[in-house]
Amino acid sequence: MDDNEELKQSGSDSEKEVDGRSGSAQEDIPRIPEASFSLFMSSLVTQALISLGEVENPFSKKSDQNLDQAKFTIDTLEIIKEKTKGNLNEDETKLLDTALYDLRMRYIEKSK
Repeated sequence: MDDNEELKQSGSDSEKEVDGRSGSAQEDIPRIPEASFSLFMSSLVTQALISLGEVENPFSKKSDQNLDQAKFTIDTLEIIKEKTKGNLNEDETKLLDTALYDLRMRYIEKSK
């Protein structure tokens, strides 16, 4: 039995009772993925897609378009590309280039 299993089995009463539910507070909190460049890029791309009205806003549950915000996010991705030039691996470079191209094409289409 490893340390984590022992801790789970010997949890205190406060850990066992959280908001009237049994189980530890740790079990109820979704795991946060490990930070990575691709995850960071993905979050910015998602933000741009929401601003373009391509993806529903998870808070408002609506697909609203804000082209100024979309342009800002696309410009931010371009700055990241410039500032990280020579420091990214091949996959990261391809991810960034592909994302920028796709977002620019969508932005141009929406701007017409």
